[in-house]
Amino acid sequence: MRNRYTKILATVGPASASPSMLRMLHEIGVDAFRLNFSHGSHEDHKSVIQHIRDIEADTNIPISIIADMQGPKIRCGVFENDQIELKHGEQITIECSDELGKDGLIRMPHPELIKALGPGHILKFDDGKLRVTINSNDGEKLTATVDTPGILKNKKGINIINAVLPMSAMTDKDKTDMEFALSQNVDFIALSFVQTVEDVKDARAIIGDQAGIIVKIEKPSAVENLTEILLESDVVMVARGDLGVELPLEQVPVVQRRIIREARDLGKPVIVATHMLESMIDAPSPTRAEASDVATAIYQGSDVVMLSAETAVGRHPTTAVAIMDRIIRAAEADPDYWKAFAVGSLTSKGSTEDAISYSTKGIAETMNCAAVFGHTRTGSTVNRISRQRPPCPIIGLTPLINTARRLVLSWGVVPIITSDPESFDEMVEATQVVSTSKLGLPKGEKVLITAGIPFGRPGTTNTLKVAVIE
Repeated sequence: MRNRYTKILATVGPASASPSMLRMLHEIGVDAFRLNFSHGSHEDHKSVIQHIRDIEADTNIPISIIADMQGPKIRCGVFENDQIELKHGEQITIECSDELGKDGLIRMPHPELIKALGPGHILKFDDGKLRVTINSNDGEKLTATVDTPGILKNKKGINIINAVLPMSAMTDKDKTDMEFALSQNVDFIALSFVQTVEDVKDARAIIGDQAGIIVKIEKPSAVENLTEILLESDVVMVARGDLGVELPLEQVPVVQRRIIREARDLGKPVIVATHMLESMIDAPSPTRAEASDVATAIYQGSDVVMLSAETAVGRHPTTAVAIMDRIIRAAEADPDYWKAFAVGSLTSKGSTEDAISYSTKGIAETMNCAAVFGHTRTGSTVNRISRQRPPCPIIGLTPLINTARRLVLSWGVVPIITSDPESFDEMVEATQVVSTSKLGLPKGEKVLITAGIPFGRPGTTNTLKVAVIE
């Protein structure tokens, strides 16, 4: 077991794709790996997936693999001299064309944008470095005023602010990548460019129950439709990079906190991503501000914190993981960390499952339990227990490897593969065996056991027992 509750997700790239580096990252503290399908071939990803599964088999520890889809990429076209200068206050024209742009004229191959944009809409270029405001749209071209000047080079990305675009979150490339990823039995598909709940439903129609769905909240329209989107998804990611471009910077921390609180209330694991230890792409240690940023995500109740370029292309991937691990442990060792998880702070569905999970936290605190055991096939009850934040590890016992791998992203959960018990006595005995042989709990320690009777039926959690390790 890791001596922490919050999980670490690391992005795989050239700096971390070798079998030895993947193994080292896992040993140091990585619980799950992210494959970025914006880069690399299917063969590259297949090789990495196999290496991760080899580590899983050798260690007998479930590892979660996330396939992150690229999503639509909106970019400007090519310029006559490979770039133009946008001057403050300048009036420019934007039109849909594959021809070369020039001073005062930006061309782009996205006719759907011309139809969707009107006066007052804002375009940002090159990750927000340049900005223009639309003045008019005659149906064929846009006129705009330059607000933030600078040099605009070929094929730089475009962010459209305060508009819902008539585009699907899935491109043809994404659908092909998704089919490949599912054929490799990845555990989660991460969706980019989500704007409305329909984007999630469209993905679910393809994915079914073959993998969980992670929605990346990176657009203001997704924030506006947050509750609907969360209800249709399995995990949510706070994609702060794009959020920081599309929202005023001062709103990003506010939105991050809101997403974490609402996701936890619904029992959905939440990942905080982007720019966590960004300086460690080159530097051997993070800035104090970055360390504080990671700790803030922990204090707010994040289930997972993510490393992006730090492990994908950084010079110090193992050090970045080790430092993130230390920051998490320090935050979780603070008594104030636990005060935010007071019993009764979450809404209830009025179900037996919620009553069991609610009681689990209170009993674990009162009796100083060493662990909570949840027998599960779908992971649902274990996730409801996780959202309550009991002050001890949550052991997710399941006969299904896919369920175990998905539970890796849940706060405090240690998934273990075991057979379904056939009787109440067998359930207690199995818990005793796991407690001593895998967790190393000494005799006399108290543990909690949750299960559904009759055994093996999803959605029947109705039993809670206090047991003493013998």
